[in-house]
Amino acid sequence: MSEIERPGDEANPTPTDKEGERGKKKLDILYEERLPELEPKEFHEGFTVRTILGALFVAIIMMPGSIYLSLMMGQQMGPAAEWTTIILFVEVARRSFTVLRRQEIYLIYYLAGALVVSAGGLMAGAGGPFFWLIWNQYLRRSTVAKNFGIAEAADPKMMIPTWVAPPLGSTAYVERTFFHQDWVIPILVIVATNVIMRMQWIGLGYALFRTTSDVERLPFPLAPVAAQGATALAEVSQERETWRWNVFSAGTMVGLLYGFLYVAIPILTGAFQPSPQFLIPIPFLDFTINAESSFPTGRIGISTDLGLVLFGFVLPFPIVVGGFIGSVFSNFLFSPNLYRWGIAHGENFFPTWKHGMNLIQSEISTGFDLWISVGIGIAIAIAVIGIGKVAKSVAAHRRASADKEERSLAAVAIPAGRGDFPIALAMGAWGIATIAMVLIIHKLVPGFPVLIICLFAFVWSPMISYVSARLLGMTGQPIAIPYMTEAAFILSGYRGADIWFAPRATDFGWAAQRFREIELTGTKFTSVIKAEAFALGLVLIFSFLYWSFYWKLSDIPAAQYPYAQTFWPLNAFYQCLWPTGTLPGGANYLMQAIKFNVIGYTLVGAVGVYGLMSLVGIHTMWFYGLLAGSAMNVTNYIPMFVGALLGRYYMTRRFGIRKWQLYAPVLFAGYACGVGLTGMFSIAIAIIFKAVRVLPY
Repeated sequence: MSEIERPGDEANPTPTDKEGERGKKKLDILYEERLPELEPKEFHEGFTVRTILGALFVAIIMMPGSIYLSLMMGQQMGPAAEWTTIILFVEVARRSFTVLRRQEIYLIYYLAGALVVSAGGLMAGAGGPFFWLIWNQYLRRSTVAKNFGIAEAADPKMMIPTWVAPPLGSTAYVERTFFHQDWVIPILVIVATNVIMRMQWIGLGYALFRTTSDVERLPFPLAPVAAQGATALAEVSQERETWRWNVFSAGTMVGLLYGFLYVAIPILTGAFQPSPQFLIPIPFLDFTINAESSFPTGRIGISTDLGLVLFGFVLPFPIVVGGFIGSVFSNFLFSPNLYRWGIAHGENFFPTWKHGMNLIQSEISTGFDLWISVGIGIAIAIAVIGIGKVAKSVAAHRRASADKEERSLAAVAIPAGRGDFPIALAMGAWGIATIAMVLIIHKLVPGFPVLIICLFAFVWSPMISYVSARLLGMTGQPIAIPYMTEAAFILSGYRGADIWFAPRATDFGWAAQRFREIELTGTKFTSVIKAEAFALGLVLIFSFLYWSFYWKLSDIPAAQYPYAQTFWPLNAFYQCLWPTGTLPGGANYLMQAIKFNVIGYTLVGAVGVYGLMSLVGIHTMWFYGLLAGSAMNVTNYIPMFVGALLGRYYMTRRFGIRKWQLYAPVLFAGYACGVGLTGMFSIAIAIIFKAVRVLPY
């Protein structure tokens, strides 16, 4: 066996380099530079027959498991499906006396994620775009929609439109089937928007990548995660045992052990018993009620997902610690003291909050009373500051390009063989797709002003995408300016609920990081375009088939899907709240939730904090982290904070800053693989049992 390669051999740190690392004081040394050892030397085609077989495996085998896990536990199987599939194909290749190139492994990883994930955040959906049909049928029939008056109405404009879900009373709900004429238009809308959005993100994302990565040379700190995991497994396929495989294996073992306790036990017990048994509470330990005597209105809990600790290894230290400080301040100091001060002075700042509410209930009530407005103010402040920084950076680059022509976009040398295509072609694809999107929205909601649709599609979307791409390149975190489209809907004077369900212009800043990730694996960009076209057909077919199967088995949500049954009403509340803003008399709901004075105070305070921190010389990432956590509960920040402390004060001292930068993404990828292996085994058993149990014999 060949000698095991060590990270020092690749990173090549000399004693002088180590001394220099110890001598550096600034936090940004970890995040504001590209590592030359990660840059690819050459590029290869990744879309091959083996990649196609991997995609088929994910679509046929992994997608049903991903759907089940999202309904039962609210977890996406993106990383789990990706790394589980790759491990299997690597082992098959080794026993077939062949190897998988890093580019093929990455494309399998890429396609696996595209095929199983459909939504994120509170809306933990999976299994492709037809998840939204299941969600929409629930929303139409939910008590929440009926209470808000949008489930049905005499005027079709005032309710959830029929191009989203069939009307109440449709036999499609009785038969629980998509093979019904009332589903034809909703299905066509989903197919069309999926085609259009792929064209948009590829076109605009490539242009953003060329600007932020090729010209501005931003580091994109999270891009190496997938690249390093793919590299580790490629080395195993070639029977070269390196430091990457050792680190990846360590993460996999942790994932296997924790996945058995966290994922396998509840899935298996839920398949054979009326209700699942949880050895570790999912998704968090709720201390809100226990702590309400000392911290009223606080949203206090601790996530039980070990992956968040490892995620704290990867994210920039100031982002995690700043977010932790902000969330602790909000939930342990600011919110409880504001509540007490208001009660003492005869003014209740949290009128909907009551003693005895758990974390989810407190999230809804305190969000309605205060945190939605605070979040809007914070997001606007971050956007204003971010746009200002981008404008300053653009001006600096223009001045530099006047002296150094090679730093302009047109003159930057493109790496040979990377698979680049003309910027004009990319922007042309984005423009055609955007025009098609505008026409579809106008067709679905003909009464809404076309000018507003065009402004968001052609002005707002590319502008916010550039700002978001640049922040992703600097900090690994995108920008978020919430409720811009919502405000436009309300201020437009339009009356009707249907516009809230139409497709919207979106932020494609994430696509710049995606292209950087592709570049780091040495995969040709043209390979990804082929993969996207192939994945589109697969995901539409198998998403439709599997969601039809699950809906036919039982209604969704139901008791056997505890996460969906618990959290979907919460999601429905937030989605149904906003359409009331364009209904006659409905804006009163929104005026209770959105407090413009709180937004103004927060905006001024956030900008003031930024100015003060800049004056003192505190790094900008502390500011972004602090504000990101200020309107959030502490649930996820606690394990991330633990991971950040371990990474900075133990791991970096043991391995060195440079080595730990290389270790952390690989360790995180290995953990996701371990959880995936455990989860897929248990889900397969559960699905087989449920499918056999409904047979008549």
